[in-house]
Amino acid sequence: MIELDKTLCPRFEKAMGLLSQRWTGLIIYQLLAGPQRFCHIESAVGVSGRVLSERLKDLENEGIVKREVFPETPVRIEYSLTEKGRALEPVMREIEKWSKTWLTDNGV
Repeated sequence: MIELDKTLCPRFEKAMGLLSQRWTGLIIYQLLAGPQRFCHIESAVGVSGRVLSERLKDLENEGIVKREVFPETPVRIEYSLTEKGRALEPVMREIEKWSKTWLTDNGV
């Protein structure tokens, strides 16, 4: 039996809580492709604008996503992963591999 390091439990629990929020993993996965505008993320992921806005704010507050405003006319806003966010790429790629091996589409 593997003995768990008790000092990591609160951090692991926080990470799992953050990543298990509905749509969060898909938003991070979408941003692995590079900086994107709100409307592109919204249509690619299929999430409502309200929920996407909430999740992006949460991810920005956690330092995972960066919101950059370009002072153009009209104003352009892009979202991208920070270094902390890009560090999730191996995790996301492993989940992607696991899902292809072990899950079915179930008509989706």
